[in-house]
Amino acid sequence: MAAGDLVGRSFFITGASSGIGRSMAEALVARGASVVLAARSEERTQPVLEGIRRQYPSSYAQWLQIDLADLASVRRAAGEYLGSGKPIDVLVNNAGIAGTNGLSPQGFDLTYATNHIGPFLLTNLLLPRIREASQGRVVNVASSAHFTAKQMDWSMLDRRTAPRRSRFPDYALTKLMNVLHAKELARRLTGTAVTTYAVHPGAVATNIWRALPGPVAWFIKLFMLSNEQGAVPLLYCATAPELASQTGRYYDRSREIPPSPLAADDNLARELWIRTEAIVGS
Repeated sequence: MAAGDLVGRSFFITGASSGIGRSMAEALVARGASVVLAARSEERTQPVLEGIRRQYPSSYAQWLQIDLADLASVRRAAGEYLGSGKPIDVLVNNAGIAGTNGLSPQGFDLTYATNHIGPFLLTNLLLPRIREASQGRVVNVASSAHFTAKQMDWSMLDRRTAPRRSRFPDYALTKLMNVLHAKELARRLTGTAVTTYAVHPGAVATNIWRALPGPVAWFIKLFMLSNEQGAVPLLYCATAPELASQTGRYYDRSREIPPSPLAADDNLARELWIRTEAIVGS
């Protein structure tokens, strides 16, 4: 890693207004990359952009409004970016949430909509642009929590009429979906210049825990890594030259390890893709 080694490379990062996404964006700009900070709130993203521009006046960084839980917002944001004609070398599906109690505009559980359904659609929509890159990459922020998911509950992808409180098993299941998504996407991109990665960044004190009660969130963050530490494995998978020939793998921090048996199931990965594709209608 050196200043200027990523000049000419463009990174599209979801959830980049805070946490790991923000730290990753700042680290990439320091290395000369162009960065798109895709996030819901302009108010929260603007100070990040201003900080980047103060420190790196010649850098390119932009905000793109997106709410991953809202499929209409995902389509609008992707259409807007594709319409600009700007490149994407690397897509980082970083945004996520846990402990929600709500429904998406399309009636999906908010945790599943934000962590899996929205990122799946965004990836599909942006993929043609990523495939134009000389060495495109898709990085999914997963979690070691996926090891605790012991079976796939397809009913969690159904539309609902009433919200329910999502708990840790729901978060774990969405993280399993992130690993399976990267695996199946890699299979479908065989023979192309695009590679995929699912990464556990470690237990990081990010804004993903914002839906939890304040005292609970404060307490668990005492035992977690900093955002800067959490960004390191994502930067590795997004930029390391030695990973250019690796795809569909799972990384714990910056080390490839076998995922859970469920996450290694080819048939499960295909079925998740088919079911999610039917949901988003692409």
